[in-house]
Amino acid sequence: MSDNHAPLLSRRHFLSNTAGGLGGVSLAWLLARDNAKAAPAVSAAKQPHFAPKAKRVVQIFCCGGVSHLDTFDYKPQLAKLHGKTLEGKGENLGFFGQPGKVMQSVYEFQQHGQSASWVSSLLPNLAGCVDDVCFVHSMFAKSNNHTPATFQMNSGFTLNGFPSMGAWLSYGLGTANENLPAFVVLPDPRGLLAGGSINWTAGFLPANHQGVPFRTQSKEPIPDLNTPPGIAPGQREADMQLLAAMNRDFAEAHPGDGAFAARLRSYELAARMQTSIPEATNLDAEPEAIKKLYGLGEAANKGFAANCLMARRLLERGVRFVQILNGGAFGSPRINWDGHENLKENHDNQAATMDKPVAALMKDLKQRGMLEDTLFVWSTEFGRSPSTQGINRPGRDHHPTAFTCFLAGAGVKKGFHYGQSDEVGYFVGENKVTIPDFHATILHLLGIDHEKLTFYHNGIDRRLTDVHGHVIKGILA
Repeated sequence: MSDNHAPLLSRRHFLSNTAGGLGGVSLAWLLARDNAKAAPAVSAAKQPHFAPKAKRVVQIFCCGGVSHLDTFDYKPQLAKLHGKTLEGKGENLGFFGQPGKVMQSVYEFQQHGQSASWVSSLLPNLAGCVDDVCFVHSMFAKSNNHTPATFQMNSGFTLNGFPSMGAWLSYGLGTANENLPAFVVLPDPRGLLAGGSINWTAGFLPANHQGVPFRTQSKEPIPDLNTPPGIAPGQREADMQLLAAMNRDFAEAHPGDGAFAARLRSYELAARMQTSIPEATNLDAEPEAIKKLYGLGEAANKGFAANCLMARRLLERGVRFVQILNGGAFGSPRINWDGHENLKENHDNQAATMDKPVAALMKDLKQRGMLEDTLFVWSTEFGRSPSTQGINRPGRDHHPTAFTCFLAGAGVKKGFHYGQSDEVGYFVGENKVTIPDFHATILHLLGIDHEKLTFYHNGIDRRLTDVHGHVIKGILA
């Protein structure tokens, strides 16, 4: 510190006398950064490789494996083969190895919209959105086990420890709002998905790019983030300005201490979040018509509607990537799309939570003009088998060799269907799309060349798509 710029009190003394340091700043946030050796923190917005179609992404991830055969992939051949043995498809791909007989869809299908898209009666609200949706019916995953398959959909790899897609976007594009995280995760209020927080990890990327999970079952989304009691917002702002000035002085006096500078930026973000997070997550000010659109307060969606509405508020405030998880709590009782024992009972319960809020989010973004520059992603880790799990049983096993996901919004064709599965939905029949292809396309729509977004780690230039992936040009508008 220079002699002509000595502080009135020391930085240490100030911190120890202002309501316990940062006075309520998220302790979990700070410790996570310290434990990660505080790699470079909040990064300013960066330039994409080329002009993007999308500025932001919202991903709905349906945990457990949604049956493509009972939602978006109409297969009338299943009705003709119902009760018969499935021949000529090779070994059973199910996780439990209990192949049964072919089972027709447990729902009726109808065509909807000008695109005449087939959707089952399970999803009446999403059926009304088909003219804005680009379906990919030829998805292919590597694993038939929940945890590695979930890892792959979220990080590109079936092993843990690799950065999630949201972390890669935070690293590649930075933040659009310095008062909010670039990557937010909204877990299902009923429990976490397979693999838990590994699905939004930063992996070997700088730790500040990891997803920030909100406690969606609580009125306090991030623990211990409240402003200290008895301190007015104006006074708190003055405190933070003074602390920032002292921090800058300290950093200038210790120019080689990069770890401190990184921690400093993380602490400052946590402090700014004390005012930005409560405002962004406060749904009370939303018009009643919007609350009704999402089904806010309806028992059927079990709190998931609030997550979808909160996601829209975060997106419009500059959060780069919002991931909304539908389903979780693997174990007993199961609260996810894992319809082993009774597919209809399982999918009825899950669709009641997901269908209306997700359709509402898409409609809300569209009516606000945000769908034009928001990429809307709906995905699951794999599909379900055409045959039952066990003889004369009403459930379907895991099925990774053909399933359906969809995109909507910025840069993708509307009311469009890409690829197809075979006549019973067992294998991809046309235009196979791997998960690296899916990820490469998402990055492309954000103006990122997936082969150029790399991070050097352990002697390798790592990337989200590993050494694979091709942009699905057939779906681009």
